Amino acid sequence: MPMPPVPEFLYDAAMVIDQGRRARQEDAIVSDFPAGNGFGFVVLADGMGGHAAGDIASKIAVTEVFSELKMQSGDPELLERRIGEVLGDAVLSANECIGLYSSRSNEHEGMGATLLAPVLMDDRLYWVSVGDSPLYLFRNGTMSRLNANHALVSQIDFLVNSGIMARDEALSHPDQDCLTSVLAGRDIPQIDCRATPVQLMHGDIVIAASDGLQILGEARIEALLRFAGNQSAERIADGLLQDIGRLDDPWQDNVSFCVVKVQKQGEAAQPAKDPVLRRKIKGRNGSVTILAKVKRSAG
Repeated sequence: MPMPPVPEFLYDAAMVIDQGRRARQEDAIVSDFPAGNGFGFVVLADGMGGHAAGDIASKIAVTEVFSELKMQSGDPELLERRIGEVLGDAVLSANECIGLYSSRSNEHEGMGATLLAPVLMDDRLYWVSVGDSPLYLFRNGTMSRLNANHALVSQIDFLVNSGIMARDEALSHPDQDCLTSVLAGRDIPQIDCRATPVQLMHGDIVIAASDGLQILGEARIEALLRFAGNQSAERIADGLLQDIGRLDDPWQDNVSFCVVKVQKQGEAAQPAKDPVLRRKIKGRNGSVTILAKVKRSAG
């Protein structure tokens, strides 16, 4: 049997789960980046429908999609050939499971979740997303959002550009953050499934995040990446988290995100000061943050 080709790129990744000032967690995030393999993925969901219901919905979405990708990852070449089908089926399965759980309990009626799942294969990036969780690409000093934003604000932009709504009216619209597509057990109005890859380059930084990260604003996130982009994924993640803390916002939402650096084979990122792979930090307001390196041994 021929040996599989050695990947040109590998990934340095770090993941943050922060409960915020409200000390509750409706996000769920998992990732898989086996060391030595040019393959990895992140699955993130942000729950809705109240604390308990949102927590369950996000966990259902992440479990269903992660399980499907993990099962298919034994043959990355076959997975890539079927990536659109696999991601689409995983979304439908997660949506169905959320609907079944919701239908069996009045307490969880109306539960739902957003979903974001980027898949990295050597120099190629695919994803599926439903909702408003952003997927960012930072390259050569500039950050851009890759996936669609399924929130009314994106529809408002279309209305303004089409001349249907005035700019002032759009900016003051009370429902800009209202989601236009979620996993809730019903038909999914919008699914962003990228089955044709975005080509990655050495030095690219990919960030998959819940909308809680956007409290910083995209300009501030980009500025931090310009400053710390040559450091390890863990240091970048830690820097973003510290910036959120500096805002000292009493309404800070929970936030989960994964930072992934694209590196050439044999290149080592600048090491973090703290060699511990997983750190749990309790803040003065009772919030809990988990900062974890997610690169693991192969197999």
